[in-house]
Amino acid sequence: MPATVYVLNGPNLNLLGLREPEIYGSDTLDDIAGMLEDRARDLELDIEMRQSNHEGHLIDWMHEAQAQDARAVLLNAGAFTHTSVALHDAIRSIRTPVIEVHLSNPLTRETFRHESFVGRAARGTIAGFGALSYLLALEAAARF
Repeated sequence: MPATVYVLNGPNLNLLGLREPEIYGSDTLDDIAGMLEDRARDLELDIEMRQSNHEGHLIDWMHEAQAQDARAVLLNAGAFTHTSVALHDAIRSIRTPVIEVHLSNPLTRETFRHESFVGRAARGTIAGFGALSYLLALEAAARF
């Protein structure tokens, strides 16, 4: 049975493709899920793709990833990246490696986006490559 990689997406990512395409691109979350599933098959991995606008769901899903012995969590926490001590603590509380993912590069944007509570706890960060950021993170997860 292939190992599973959880791909968790935070607030407003359900609007990808519509929301500020000049920043986030024209790919929808479904497009990204399809790309990940195709690549995951090649890597002999399963993908568990989820999105929520609620911080607690993301925390519960990280706990679930550990309970299910997931290979890794790819986490695009959206704006929670810059505000959530709770997500930071959840990442630190699980053994499952977490890779922070961003479509855009937060360091090239508004200064309030330069702080990442998620990144301070994550195994690594991949940002600024659009949908390719997710694929690069999946490649990293396959090597854990």
